[in-house]
Amino acid sequence: MKKSIAFFDFDGTITCKDTLFEVIKYQKGSLALYLGLLKLSPWLIAFKLQIISNDTAKQKLLTHFFKDTQFTDFQNKCNAFIEHKLPGLIRYQALQQIKEHLQNNILVVVVSASAGNWIEGWCKKNNIICIATKLEIREGKLTGKIEGKNCYGTEKVNRIKALFSLNAYETIMAYGDTKGDKPMLSLATFAHYKPFR
Repeated sequence: MKKSIAFFDFDGTITCKDTLFEVIKYQKGSLALYLGLLKLSPWLIAFKLQIISNDTAKQKLLTHFFKDTQFTDFQNKCNAFIEHKLPGLIRYQALQQIKEHLQNNILVVVVSASAGNWIEGWCKKNNIICIATKLEIREGKLTGKIEGKNCYGTEKVNRIKALFSLNAYETIMAYGDTKGDKPMLSLATFAHYKPFR
């Protein structure tokens, strides 16, 4: 029997804001976030101008804010973020669409460039499979680097194909909101770009 599957980007599609910045604000405070962004502004401008990659810009942010942070402390704060902050960032329409898919026995998968540390707990609670970027940990501390590849662009497709045999699905739906989601959207029989605005 043919089945259906739905792939969702997380930041900006399910959420109304980029969760990396929200996690930084939650863990470090607003002042530290804004001072850090000011210091990193040349790198962020270079990313906007497409001079450097999404991967490089993200690792600059992670290194500045989280390098040498004890992983257990970081994860505990991520868990608190999931519990107390993340629900207020979820788009109502996106959550309703996810619930509708689940009620119709459609497999729902979040495919995110953000780290799984602040997404996986929410996905598990909502019966969603999570594919996300992994952060590198050495000797119990964050290095500020990404382990493996950033789950962005074509890497989203690579991760999906590594876990799922798409030929087994009669209907493939995909939801995204940026150019980094377009390779994933191209897999779908029904692609939805910026659907919950």
